[in-house]
Amino acid sequence: MPRFQGSIFDVDGVLVDSPHEKAWRESLRELMESSWRDIRDRTTWSPDAFTSHVYQQYVSGKPRMSGARAALDYFGVPDAENRAVQYARLKQELVVRLIQAGDFTAYPDALRFVIATKDAGMLIADASSSKNAGLFLRQIRLDTFAQENGISSPTLRPGLTLLDYFDADVSGRDFAHGKPDPEIFLTAAHELGVEPRYAFVIEDASAGVQAAKAGGMAALGIARADDSDLLGAAGADLVVTTLDDVDTTALSGGRLATRKALRRQTMSSRRHRAAGQVQSAGGSAYGTITRGTGEWRAKLTATEPTMR
Repeated sequence: MPRFQGSIFDVDGVLVDSPHEKAWRESLRELMESSWRDIRDRTTWSPDAFTSHVYQQYVSGKPRMSGARAALDYFGVPDAENRAVQYARLKQELVVRLIQAGDFTAYPDALRFVIATKDAGMLIADASSSKNAGLFLRQIRLDTFAQENGISSPTLRPGLTLLDYFDADVSGRDFAHGKPDPEIFLTAAHELGVEPRYAFVIEDASAGVQAAKAGGMAALGIARADDSDLLGAAGADLVVTTLDDVDTTALSGGRLATRKALRRQTMSSRRHRAAGQVQSAGGSAYGTITRGTGEWRAKLTATEPTMR
């Protein structure tokens, strides 16, 4: 099987723990407790009802207006199509304030994985529906992260930001169709010069996984919100809770697999070779190493305003 030639990364929830979920939740709360107070009893919304599960299943990964409409439809808000405009605007104002205040973190496992894929000879692209993605990526100093974590790579240079590191940047563009339509990922593959069948997408949202599969690409689901079942049901080829678990050596063979699976395969092969031989009593077992994903506070450069 030909090896993967390109990897395409969503941003929110994959590379960074962004304030988008917080902004969607808090801006709707603000509306329900102020100008929309008169229709609140006609909806299913409550302060605790907008859970991470709701966000991941109905809002995450979608363009701004689609996400606003999806949330309002979920809670049965009257005249959702018109109200979505106000909701999306309020959410955007809040998320920009949060970003400018540095209210986001980069996931260390994701930064390690980005470097590993590039070191493996792949071309990489970022592809997020968010028009704020560039602001996140410009503020993350990949060279500083690598230095602080003892990572050496010929692909790194002083002053390198995460945005600089990508070979293609298609985040925040206006496409005719948002996820789960594959247009954004097909565009990313095209700009990388990679056929879709030789690319894989890293996504944290079911809509993103569906988009990758619709585009004929492999999908790697990262379940940071205890939503492995959602990503699996969407068609992800592999779901992990940390990208440190992905076996990067398998990528050269065009496979998505975990390091644990590789250990099991190796053990099985050893047992097969040892079949028929006299075995000593006892034996050994491989323990499972669990790596905490943690979060790495982005090294901020000069903050600049943005629009989503």
